[in-house]
Amino acid sequence: MKNLLKKYNHAIAILYLPFYLLCFFGLEQRNKSDYYVVESELDALIPFCEWFVIPYFLWFAYIAVTFAYFFFADKQDFIRLCIFLFTGMTVCLAIYYIWPNGQNLRPDLATLGRDNIFIRILAGLYSTDTHTNVCPSIHTFNSVGACIAIFKSNSLKNKKAIRIGALVLTVSICLSTVCLKQHSIIDVFWALVLAVPMYLLAYLPKLNRIPAGNAKASAN
Repeated sequence: MKNLLKKYNHAIAILYLPFYLLCFFGLEQRNKSDYYVVESELDALIPFCEWFVIPYFLWFAYIAVTFAYFFFADKQDFIRLCIFLFTGMTVCLAIYYIWPNGQNLRPDLATLGRDNIFIRILAGLYSTDTHTNVCPSIHTFNSVGACIAIFKSNSLKNKKAIRIGALVLTVSICLSTVCLKQHSIIDVFWALVLAVPMYLLAYLPKLNRIPAGNAKASAN
C-alpha cells in the first residue's frame, strides 16, 4: 500500500477539480444580464452547423482519456499537463470573475426549419449551459493543452495515428465552439493566446528525470 501511494502521489492534483467546478458553477449563477458582450463581425460569416455537436461532446472523452493516460503512463507528463490545464483554467476563472462576459450568438433553434437528433442535443446543451463566461474558451484551451501533451510525450512520439488523431480532434473541437455558436471567434483567439504562456510555464522548466541507467545503478 505504501509503495502504491508513493507511485501515485501525483493524484493529489485531482483535488483541483472540485475547486474548479465549485468556482465555475458559482460564476454561472451570477446575474446573466449584466456582462460584456464578446462578438466579432467574423462570427456572422461562420455558418451554424449542428453536426459539430459530435466533436463538441467528444471533448469530454478527449480530456478524460488524455488525463487518465498520462496519470498512469508518465508521472512527469501528467504533472506538466496539470500545470498547463489547471493554471490556465484558474486564469480563466479569474477573468470571468473580474470581467463578466458572454455572447448573444445562439440561433433560435425553433425557427431553423429543421429538426434532427443533433438539434435536439444542442437544445439540451443550450438549456443547461449559459451563454456567459465564454472568453477565453476553456473548451479550446483544454483541447490545445491535451494536444500539446500528446505531441510532447516521449511514449507517444512514434504513435503517428494517435498524434494525427489528436490534432484533427483538437481542430474539430475548436471549430465546433464557433459553428455551434457556443463561442465567438474572439473566445477561441484568446484561448490560443493563453496557451502560449501556459506552454512556457509547463514545458520549458526541466522536471527532474532520472535516466534509466542511473536508476538501475541507484537500485544496485
